[in-house]
Amino acid sequence: MHTVAVLALDDVVGFDLTTPVETFTRSRLPDGRPAYRVLVCSAREEVAAGPFRLRTEHGLEALAEADTVIVPGVENPAEPPSQDIVEALRAASARGARVASICSGAFVLAATGLLDGLRATTHWAGAALLAELHPEVAVDPDVLYVDNGAVLTSAGAAAGLDLCLHLVRRDHGSAVAAHTARMSVIPLEREGGQAQFIVPDRPAVPDGAALEPLLRWMEEHAEHDLTLDRIAARAGLSTRTLSRRFREQTGTTPMRWLHRARVRRAQYLLESGNHSVEHIAGLAGFGSPTAFRERFRAVVGTSPQAYRRAFRSG
Repeated sequence: MHTVAVLALDDVVGFDLTTPVETFTRSRLPDGRPAYRVLVCSAREEVAAGPFRLRTEHGLEALAEADTVIVPGVENPAEPPSQDIVEALRAASARGARVASICSGAFVLAATGLLDGLRATTHWAGAALLAELHPEVAVDPDVLYVDNGAVLTSAGAAAGLDLCLHLVRRDHGSAVAAHTARMSVIPLEREGGQAQFIVPDRPAVPDGAALEPLLRWMEEHAEHDLTLDRIAARAGLSTRTLSRRFREQTGTTPMRWLHRARVRRAQYLLESGNHSVEHIAGLAGFGSPTAFRERFRAVVGTSPQAYRRAFRSG
C-alpha cells in the first residue's frame, strides 16, 4: 500500500495539515480497500498548531518508509527549518519518495534545495517573499499547483485539496479521484489558478447570470466543432467580451477550458471503454488523432495509450 507521511512542523497550519490526512484517508480503491496508509510525523512528540497543540505517533523516521511526503504550511514561512528536517526531506527525496508542499510549505522545500531550478508556487500573498528568499526557484503565483514529477507544490488553503486529488488521480486514475472528491464534497478539478482569488472585485457576469450554464453546455457539446464565435453566440456576447469575462470568472480562456474538458472526457473513455485512440479523439471533440495525442500529453503528461495501460478499469 502507498504510504503517505504528513510532516507536522512546529507552528503548522492546522488546515494544511488535515487536508492531506483527510483526503488520502478517505480515498478508496474500487474494491473498497484503502488506497493509502497515512502517517503524521514530526521532529518532536508534540508541536504547536495555532490555537492547539498536536501530539504525533511517528518521528522523522517515518519519512524513510514513505512513498509520498507532504509538507503543510507553517505560520512563519521566513523562518528556516531545522537541519534535521532538511536532512530528512533530502534523504526521502534521494531514495525516490515523492515530495509535495501545501501553501507556505514551499518555503520549507525551497530551504532544502529540492526546488532549485524548478517552477513552484505557494499562497499568492507569500509568492514575492518566496522569490526574494529563494531566487533559484521559478515562482509562479497564478496557479493552484505545480507538478514537477517527483516534487510538487500547491498554493494556499483549498489549493491543497486540488493537489491531493491530483496525486490520487496520478496514482489510481480519475474514477478513484472522483470518488474521493465526492466524499470530500469538492469538485475534482477547478479551472484556472489562484490569480482568480487575488483581485477582490466581484467578477462581471453576462446578463446577470454566471457562466456556469455556458460551461455546462460547452462540456455537454465538447465533441462538436465549438469555435470561439459559436461559443460567444451561445452566450450572447461578442468574442472579446466573452474572453474577458471568461478569464475573470475561470482564470483561463474559453478554448483552453474547452480543451481541458475534452481531455477529461477522453480520460474517462480511455479508462472505461474499448474504443481505439483514434475513435476517442473524435468522441472527445479533437480534430485529429494527432491533435488529440499532443493535447493529451500537454495536459496529462503522458500518452493516451500509456494512460489507458495505467488506469483502465476492469
